[in-house]
Amino acid sequence: MLNTNQIADLEKIRTPYYLYDIRLLEKTVEEVRFLSEKYGIEVHYAVKANSEPRILRYIAGKGLGADCVSGNEVVCALENGFPAGKIAFAGVGKTDEEIEIALRTGIFAMVCESLHEISVVDEIASGLGIRASIMVRINPNIDAHTHKYITTGLDDNKFGISEHEFGALVELLGKCRSVDFRGLHFHIGSQITEVEEVFSLECMRARSIVSYFESAGLNVDNIDLGGGLGVDYEDPDMNPVPDFRTWFATIAEGMEPFRGKRIHVEPGRSIVAQCGSLITKVLYVKNGLRKTFLITDAGMNDLIRPALYGAYHKVENISASTDRQGSLRPYDIVGPVCESSDVWGEGRMLPETFRGDLLAIRSAGAYGQVMASRYNLRDLAKACYSDDPCGQNNY
Repeated sequence: MLNTNQIADLEKIRTPYYLYDIRLLEKTVEEVRFLSEKYGIEVHYAVKANSEPRILRYIAGKGLGADCVSGNEVVCALENGFPAGKIAFAGVGKTDEEIEIALRTGIFAMVCESLHEISVVDEIASGLGIRASIMVRINPNIDAHTHKYITTGLDDNKFGISEHEFGALVELLGKCRSVDFRGLHFHIGSQITEVEEVFSLECMRARSIVSYFESAGLNVDNIDLGGGLGVDYEDPDMNPVPDFRTWFATIAEGMEPFRGKRIHVEPGRSIVAQCGSLITKVLYVKNGLRKTFLITDAGMNDLIRPALYGAYHKVENISASTDRQGSLRPYDIVGPVCESSDVWGEGRMLPETFRGDLLAIRSAGAYGQVMASRYNLRDLAKACYSDDPCGQNNY
C-alpha cells in the first residue's frame, strides 16, 4: 500500500495518467536477461506492447533486441538505442516504404508472412542493390488456449505460411535474387498461461517443421518462437514478475536437439504489463436503482482492453485510508466515453469511495498507452514514473 506522502504526490498530477513502477521494470528485465544468458536464448522485446521512450531506452540498455511490426516501430527502436543487428521486423502488411526502411537500416531480419511478400521484398531489394535478410513466419496450427482475438497460430489466422505452401516456399526461395534466408519464425498467440503444455507443443511442432525444411535443402540457422507468456491480471501483487523461469526452461528443453542454432523469443506483455497502472480520479458517485456507479475520468480511449477483449484488470482505491479498507461494497466502475462498453468492472468490491478518490487500474503497462486514442476528442494521458511521479526528471 502506498504511504501518505506517495498518495499526496500522485494527487498533484492531472488525471488520468499512466504510472510506471521503475523498480519492478528493472527487476523484470534483470530476470529476463539472467535467463537469456543462462539458456543461450536471444530476447527481442516486442515494441508493440509499450513504446514509451524511457522504457525502450532502459530495455535497450540492458542488451535486449527489439521485435517490431511497423516501419515506425523500427525507426523508434533505432532512435531509442536498439542496434539494427538485434531488430526483427514482422507484420502481415508491410508497405513498400516500410520494406525500404528495413532494408536501408540493415536490421537483423525481416519476417515475411506470405509467399507474395517474399517476392515483393526480393523485387525491392534487387532494385536497391541490397541483400535482404529474411526469416519466414510459419503457421504451426496450434491452439494457444487464449482469447480468439489474440490467437495467431491456427490455419484460419491471417499470420504466417501454412503447411500446404511449404513446397512452394522452398521453390520460391531458390529463385529469389536478393534474399538471404536466415531462419523460421513462429508465434502462436498472447496471454498464454498453460506454459509447459502450450510451449512444449510449439517446440515439438517447430522441430518437425525445421527438420522438413532442412531436409529440403534450407539451412535454418535461426529459430524464433515468438512471445505470448501470460501475466496475472487477477492478482498482480502476488505475481508481479511472470513465470519466465518455466518459459525459458520449457523452450530450452524443447529445442535441445537444435542447440547449435540461434533460438530467439519475443516477450512484450510479460516484461511491461505489471509495471504499469492507469491512475484515474472518481468524478461522480451515482446511485442507480440496483447499482452504485463510480464514474471515472479515464475511459476506454486510455485503456481499450476491457472494451475490446472483455479483459479483466484489477481496480484499487489507492486514496482509501486504512479505516475505510475494512468495509467493502460493490461498485460498477465506468468511464466517461459515450459507449456502453466503457466499463472497468461490474460489482467490484472496493472500500467506500468518494468523489476525488484515486483509483489504480492495474496491469496496464502493456497494450494501454500504445493503444490509446483521442476518441470523443479526449486528451491523451501522459506517462509518469515511480521514481519521479511529479515529472521533474521524466523523459
